[in-house]
Amino acid sequence: MGRHLATALDGYGDVWGITDKELLFALTKYKSELEMDVPHTDDEELDEIIKQGMNLDDILKEEDNGDY
Repeated sequence: MGRHLATALDGYGDVWGITDKELLFALTKYKSELEMDVPHTDDEELDEIIKQGMNLDDILKEEDNGDY
């Protein structure tokens, strides 16, 4: 439990006077990050990630030109 609280509140500095709203926001944000942090085990998904990584130069060029 302490590890999760410490991670969720990392960057808040002294949390002694943290408000309920700030605590709720930090914990909600941390929960969202945990839900998004899932392992990628699907072979097709991994192949797509690798394919996109190999074309990273093209993707970055499109972003620079405003072509998303």
